[in-house]
Amino acid sequence: MLEIKNLHVSIEEKKIIKGLDLSINKGEVHALMGPNGSGKSTLSYVLSGKDKYEINDGTIDYNGKNLLELDVDERANEGLFLAFQYPMEIPGVQTSFFLKTAINSKRKYLGQSEMDALEFAKLMKSKAEELNISTEMLKRDLNVNYSGGEKKKQEILQMSMLSPKMAILDETDSGLDIDALRIVSEGVNKLRNNDNSFLVITHYQRLLNYIKPDFVHIIADGKIVKSGDYSLALELEEKGYEEISQTA
Repeated sequence: MLEIKNLHVSIEEKKIIKGLDLSINKGEVHALMGPNGSGKSTLSYVLSGKDKYEINDGTIDYNGKNLLELDVDERANEGLFLAFQYPMEIPGVQTSFFLKTAINSKRKYLGQSEMDALEFAKLMKSKAEELNISTEMLKRDLNVNYSGGEKKKQEILQMSMLSPKMAILDETDSGLDIDALRIVSEGVNKLRNNDNSFLVITHYQRLLNYIKPDFVHIIADGKIVKSGDYSLALELEEKGYEEISQTA
């Protein structure tokens, strides 16, 4: 599904990622953990196609295609989804309208007919109820005056409706109380299947109590220094990043 080899990335001539290798297969959930400045969010931005990041070396193969040759829209339509740490506010664009536009854009790219209003309304209502999202929230402008938890739930709603092949969750647990964290995690777990994959980027082990990863990777100074199963996250919680990195 995703194969990253010897990736080197810089921004404004500052090297951030320094030889990162990562392989994610279909049906797998990987967690990427590391301290601030280690390159976690940089990796998510590079995968999603954000501007200003310079690829100095390395390759990224996504589902048989060179990801670096695809623009942002193509990546999204090919099934790549990024849930941001700080979701963007879009005044004047109703949440439901945004969701319908995103779905039909992807369907058009894939050569499918657009979803009509009734079909879309049924899908949105069903997915919103699963995530305990009110219909009133869907009528509001996208993320405008939303709480942190509402923004994250709205992103999980997007992900649920778009059914991506590869979802990247960039510190989705940031700012969530325990109830919102549980709702978001349940949404992710319902979407997990043998045909899609997840990369969960987080500082803390608590999110992984709800979204149990198949593999855990520790990133430090721009490269993965240690990998293991879920027990590595528990070890990290006990010992901290510095000790884990020193023993890698």
